Amino acid sequence: MDVILKPIVTEKITEQTDLFNRYAFAVSKSANKFDIKKSVEVLYGVTVKSVRTMNYYGKTKSRFTKGGVVRGKRSAFKKAIIELIKGDSIDFYNNA
Repeated sequence: MDVILKPIVTEKITEQTDLFNRYAFAVSKSANKFDIKKSVEVLYGVTVKSVRTMNYYGKTKSRFTKGGVVRGKRSAFKKAIIELIKGDSIDFYNNA
């Protein structure tokens, strides 16, 4: 089971990374905080201080185009905010 699906890199999270050493990940819906903490520590070789999780539900979206109304749905997902101990960091941009 893959616990961590992908990192979330937005302006808000990048600001929190600079100030509070926090990182965000999209995680499996069935993962709990202990699984997420263990997975991040093994995958990135860092020490996790705290884990916060939140569930986002799927939203229906519609827009008006020349061809008529286009309707769609965004997927539901679970997000985890990871805070690392002072001195540790994760670099998403280098493959080293």
